[in-house]
Amino acid sequence: MLKGLQHFILAAVVVASGAYPAAAQSMKGASGLPLPRFVSLKSARVNLRIGPGTDYAASWMYTKAGLPVEIVQEYENWRRIRDADGTEGWVNQTLLSGERTALAAPWMKGKGDNIFVNLRAESLPNARVTAKLQPGVVVHVRECNGNWCHVQTDEVKGWVAQGEIWGAYPGEVFK
Repeated sequence: MLKGLQHFILAAVVVASGAYPAAAQSMKGASGLPLPRFVSLKSARVNLRIGPGTDYAASWMYTKAGLPVEIVQEYENWRRIRDADGTEGWVNQTLLSGERTALAAPWMKGKGDNIFVNLRAESLPNARVTAKLQPGVVVHVRECNGNWCHVQTDEVKGWVAQGEIWGAYPGEVFK
């Protein structure tokens, strides 16, 4: 009994902290897709609701299409999402896109004027820096190799360390 309780507590801590290693993504939702998973907002106006349905009050409105969010639960055609700030609520699945986006180090916003995320020409720590991204900038994620992600903004593309973005799990690999 105690061992089962310890596992439950550990799982609760992992869920509450938002720390989802790639291996933890083996759980599948009703859609058959992994939970949790990253997606992006399809529309520039998305109501975040306190429950899964239009009868539930909207607690927030997102006003930026392409913003990355994490799906943490599914119920019929509703998805419980979490944003980079940890805010959670429900949105209709039609307002979400499978296109992967990420935020450049949102945890560094407001920490100073000279803090940037380096965009590099190659997926190497000593590769030439092609641009410096301000924390909180949205990038389109083309692929991740477990350590680096190939990303693109409107002006530039390159590689960013996977740990410097919110929108890909540590160690996650995809094309």
